[in-house]
Amino acid sequence: MSTRHGIDWDKAQALHHLERNAFIARMPRSRELSSRAAGHLLFGVPLHWMNDWSTPFSLYVAAAQGARFQDVDGHDYVDFCLGDTGAMFGHSPKPVADAIARQAQRGYTAMLPSEDGVWVAQELARRFGLPYWQFALSASDANRFAIRWARAITHRSQVLIFNGCYHGTVDDVFVDLVDGQPQTRDSLLGQVYDITRHTRSVEFNDLAALEAALQDGQVACLLAEPAMTNIGMVLPQPGFWQAAQALCQRYGTLLLIDETHTISSGPGGYTRAHGLQPDLLVVGKPVASGVPCAVYGFSEQTARRAEEAKRSAPPGHSGIGTTLTANLLAMAAMRANLAEVMTDSAYQYMFGLAERLAAGLRRVIEQHSLPWCVTQIGARTEFQFTAVPPANGSEADKILDSELEHIVHLFLLNRGLLITPFHNMILVCPDTSAADVDRLVAAFADFVAAVK
Repeated sequence: MSTRHGIDWDKAQALHHLERNAFIARMPRSRELSSRAAGHLLFGVPLHWMNDWSTPFSLYVAAAQGARFQDVDGHDYVDFCLGDTGAMFGHSPKPVADAIARQAQRGYTAMLPSEDGVWVAQELARRFGLPYWQFALSASDANRFAIRWARAITHRSQVLIFNGCYHGTVDDVFVDLVDGQPQTRDSLLGQVYDITRHTRSVEFNDLAALEAALQDGQVACLLAEPAMTNIGMVLPQPGFWQAAQALCQRYGTLLLIDETHTISSGPGGYTRAHGLQPDLLVVGKPVASGVPCAVYGFSEQTARRAEEAKRSAPPGHSGIGTTLTANLLAMAAMRANLAEVMTDSAYQYMFGLAERLAAGLRRVIEQHSLPWCVTQIGARTEFQFTAVPPANGSEADKILDSELEHIVHLFLLNRGLLITPFHNMILVCPDTSAADVDRLVAAFADFVAAVK
């Protein structure tokens, strides 16, 4: 018997073979659509990494509502992926759907402001504590624009990130530490210059390395998730962020917090829940319930410096913003989402379900003596193939096992349960029920029993 992460790997591979065959037999319509797509879509999918799911071919969605969706073959699923946070508050919540329908009769985009934008900015200021805001179409764009503002404000070129970070498709962040040395990520396509000329990388939770990177006074901003989420969740150690903020202030580096995933921590994100005081803050995917939109905020001092930088620059395009930014449809969706969906009571309900889920997963892991752990950030939960939670990106990377992930994910999918295809992240939403959570825990237990 060969073992891997505490399970019988021969059993796991045999189970995977059975689950693949079961999926193929149940999905004739999805299979037919996948075959047709291969003739006109690059890699057979609208976006190439849609092939990263655990399925033998793409699973096609027919409809999604609340915590559930249906595929084109008529099967129903409980969705714990929720668009990898894009639908964190459920698919097509009624207040947002109604607002979109109303706005669709009044216009989609005009490159002019609407009253919704004023309300949204005031609400963002109340929630996050930063008084000034701007908009973008995605968190990737918002991070790009925020970095550009930071460089313009500080007259510095360098950006600092944490190894293994996730900030969308921003070129500046695709730097990995390899044997302690930064290098442009090998997988980055079409990159023609060395990103490490302008980007520095250190390990999360390493205050000594952070200070060493900042102390020459050349870093415009530290761009960071308050807890790492996309290489497997990595939580900050006690006192880390208080010390990290003090270091940024000491060396004149702006702190840019990306809450796109950690918005699972509460209505004001991890920032408000844990008392962080960033100079710039980004929120993306879920802020308009999945309608393409993102926001980024400025502290009072940072806003004044940004305004001065723009007024002092020569006339012409700043390189910040796109024509569809803050379009009428997205602003209406965001207002409805913030006012009626992304509420304090919704978060409290989601926190309770996530606690129930985490406790259930831990119970199964303990019963079977698996060397695994469970990590949680508010409404976001993840099981990881290690007994001790990782402290940084390098540790998190070492425990990733895409083969095992795919086996687990496909097993759950064939039982009507979808989790995120990247590592083992699980989300709950206001429409998820306790019964849904218990069903997921029971299926997880069945998987472990089958391979232990």
